[in-house]
Amino acid sequence: MKKNLFLIVVLLIAATTLFAGGSSESKAPAATASNDFRIGIVTGTVSQSEDDLRGAERLIQEYGAVQNGGIIQHVTYPDNFMDEAETTISTIAGLADDPKIKAVIVNQGVPGTTEAFRRIKERRPDVLTFAGEPHEDPGVIQTAADLAINSDFVARGFLIINTAKNLGLDTFVHISFPRHMSYETLGRRATIMEAASKDLGIRFVRETAPDPTSDVGVAGAQQYILEKVPSWIEQYGKNAAFFVTNDAHTEPLLKQLLAYGGYFIEADLPSPLMGYPGALGIDLSAEAGDFPAILKKVESAVTAKGGAGRFGTWAYSYGYTTTAALGQHAINVLKGESEITSLSDLMKAYSKFTPGAKWNGSFYTDVTTGVRSRNHVLIYQDTYIMGAGYQGTPDVVVPEKYFTVK
Repeated sequence: MKKNLFLIVVLLIAATTLFAGGSSESKAPAATASNDFRIGIVTGTVSQSEDDLRGAERLIQEYGAVQNGGIIQHVTYPDNFMDEAETTISTIAGLADDPKIKAVIVNQGVPGTTEAFRRIKERRPDVLTFAGEPHEDPGVIQTAADLAINSDFVARGFLIINTAKNLGLDTFVHISFPRHMSYETLGRRATIMEAASKDLGIRFVRETAPDPTSDVGVAGAQQYILEKVPSWIEQYGKNAAFFVTNDAHTEPLLKQLLAYGGYFIEADLPSPLMGYPGALGIDLSAEAGDFPAILKKVESAVTAKGGAGRFGTWAYSYGYTTTAALGQHAINVLKGESEITSLSDLMKAYSKFTPGAKWNGSFYTDVTTGVRSRNHVLIYQDTYIMGAGYQGTPDVVVPEKYFTVK
């Protein structure tokens, strides 16, 4: 019996090797069924993208940190990543110096991620490279990442405006800065928002705020928002929704909208942790990791300040979930339990961390060529308005015309 079992195992290994070597369609490395591997996770710091970092902590909680005998190696890139590009690249690429690292996940995929992935692939083509919310253009990150994930900047460009219309709003104020608007993903979403606003009868306004990676820093950028919101409310009215493209701008915007009026449908990277705790002055340490409890506490605080029906989010943090889900997806792939570019396998990983939440998504399609990528996925979760509940956005059909807006 043991001899027969041994023969079967040998034949299965031989067959796997034969089929893996005979395929040239996928650029991704073949999965390994071994459990002897480590996962490298790169996120921003607490000040720039706390949710992304907390997702790494969730993986460490389950799988352990490398220094404690676990499989997760977590590092952070500099806050001022635009001026410290080589440090950012070296931080990411350096993870592959550990021969046991078999996957590197970067969330968010700030500029330099593609170059770091290229350096990894040159030395270690066996390492999986995953980018969450890449800042670099799709055609760039797709050349080096085995898998890239963006919040659906195409569908959400319409859906956020559509939600504003359903709430009876008359103005939508989009706040950003030149660096973000140079990104294809963010620039294209703003253009879609503007087109949808025109079609749905909403005034669309573009405002500029300081870049937190510039000389003014995070503190200066936040102070600008604090000072400008009262005049914006006076200028555009309390029936206006406000949207910022940068995480650091979110907290001061929420704080002032709670005080002066106006609407906030959802963040650029939505989460009940994105800006709300600081803006509301609430402590969520007791609810850490329990998103239903976090949402309940945030919603209660928003309602107490008169914000019911005016403030929204995703029930589960996008940044937190993407870090955790991409890490889990990498583990599943390395164990031979999932395929890298299978939407159903990817959603399985996301669903592990978002029980009860509804998602929608699709492969990215280049607006110029019409070519659909097989390693770049756009996703979104249902919008939740405090005091009003889910808005059913995953079930809304986005008119085809918006997929060609550029």
